[in-house]
Amino acid sequence: MSASPGPSSSPFRRAACRGFTLLEVLLALAIIALIASVLVGGSASLLSDRALTPTDVFWKTVQECRKAALKTGTDVRLAFEPKDKKFLVSDASGREAGTQEYPIPSPGDDLVFTFLTTQKGASMILLGGVAVETQTLPFVTFYSDGTCTPFRAQIQRNGGVTALAIDPWTCAAVLTPADPNAPSP
Repeated sequence: MSASPGPSSSPFRRAACRGFTLLEVLLALAIIALIASVLVGGSASLLSDRALTPTDVFWKTVQECRKAALKTGTDVRLAFEPKDKKFLVSDASGREAGTQEYPIPSPGDDLVFTFLTTQKGASMILLGGVAVETQTLPFVTFYSDGTCTPFRAQIQRNGGVTALAIDPWTCAAVLTPADPNAPSP
């Protein structure tokens, strides 16, 4: 009696149980990469669609001023035009030729932006329960070595005041440690 091979020992049956082919794995990875790129691109556009605040425009302008001063090797001046609610960037002489403008989108009528001195003894007054600095600077200068005039920026908007401290060595925001006396959340 001869035993005939059964269906379980067929060469075709054994090949079907081995797993995925290389082509199937590569196709699955390509589909995953395509979906991931669509999601990343979509989330980036969602983040860039948010409205710019005056603080966002200020920091973007500060970065551009510092970059321009470093790139050209000359001093760059930053001023704020209160009537048109825009930042003006020019060379150190303040000439209007070559001035770049950075407008604040939908600023509102109550926006007040001022550059404040960091000198000791600066005066301050209380307006409507809000402390407001009175010793202001007409403009600040970014130098060709990457530093800037020591200053602070004050933004008054919708009845609130925001003060931004700027490090004169890096022209970036001053990082302040958390208040140890503040109540914990």
